[in-house]
Amino acid sequence: MKILHVITSLLTGGAEKLMVDLLPRMKGEGHEVELCVFDKTRTPFYEQLEKAGIRIYSFVDGVDKVYSLKNLYCLWRLIRKGKYDIVHTHNTAPQLFAAFGDVLCSVVLCTTEHNTSNRRRGWTWYAPLDRWMFSRYKKVICISDQAEINHRAHVGEALSGNVCTIYNGIDYDRYAHASAAQDVRGIGRKIITNVAGFRYQKDQPTLIRAMAFLPEEFHLCLAGDGERREEYEGIIAELGLQDRVHLLGLRSDIPEVLAASDYVVMCSHFEGLSLSSLEGMASGRPFLASDVDGLHEIVDGNGVLFAHEDAKGFAEAVMRLEGDEEYRREIVRKCQAKAAKYDVSVMVERYLGVYEEVALVQGQSQGQS
Repeated sequence: MKILHVITSLLTGGAEKLMVDLLPRMKGEGHEVELCVFDKTRTPFYEQLEKAGIRIYSFVDGVDKVYSLKNLYCLWRLIRKGKYDIVHTHNTAPQLFAAFGDVLCSVVLCTTEHNTSNRRRGWTWYAPLDRWMFSRYKKVICISDQAEINHRAHVGEALSGNVCTIYNGIDYDRYAHASAAQDVRGIGRKIITNVAGFRYQKDQPTLIRAMAFLPEEFHLCLAGDGERREEYEGIIAELGLQDRVHLLGLRSDIPEVLAASDYVVMCSHFEGLSLSSLEGMASGRPFLASDVDGLHEIVDGNGVLFAHEDAKGFAEAVMRLEGDEEYRREIVRKCQAKAAKYDVSVMVERYLGVYEEVALVQGQSQGQS
């Protein structure tokens, strides 16, 4: 099959990381796989995919321009000329623009819903456009059970027949057996690490504020970047935490960063099925997460949950782990056992199975017309 994936950017995030894990493996299965990314910004993910032999098309400079009509026009031309068997979108702008493109030239569209919620679901005026958009898709893949439940509730029963769940997968061994990044290990005696984009969905401010409740020997490392960086820098300066909170930027050595840490945390307002969380659980470090949709499902009974936006509660959870070695070891054991179930090879097999299914249905439909 000839497959095109479409995404807004290759900055830090679960959808972006999925491209790195999924596309080269599909290529390795003998398929012709290409990627369209609206934002031209070169990132570690961008370079990893290039090195893996994935052809990348990009259109504009900066994530602030992803809704530019240039992207709609360029995507339509690419789809028309590419003669793809499957076009698979991620994030709102690609989802919408590919749906418009489908009107201009018929293609087999699939998409992935990466979260349990999003901002546009709160816009009543947008609902008809959202339902029309999803009606253009042959398959909507949700990355967790809760994400599927919430999507079905959003689009209604009439558009629920094309929905399924495929759990995100990780390269478990790479995270479980990584060597420590020495630049991170040298930051301080106790390292707490969060890997996430700096955007509205994530809640790094709670982690920053939690440092006031932790001993001076604890340092917080935030791996990622994004639109809220200046805001985070302001909070750090306001609290006088410049020596204890470290913005690592975009890293291509996340397994090694996690291996250099003492604790790994995911703090969000909502999630889908967070790849960063599964990777953190695989790392052999105690994993903590805010108790919200998309994190509760995988962390409950395995890692440590703390209340949403509860900085003091997070600090207390860390100190309990710090003071009880047996409890700490048990959390690590349970986290790794849970993460090991999300093998990336299963994810790839199921995605390709969906493509074969929808391509077959499309072929039968064309044969009857």
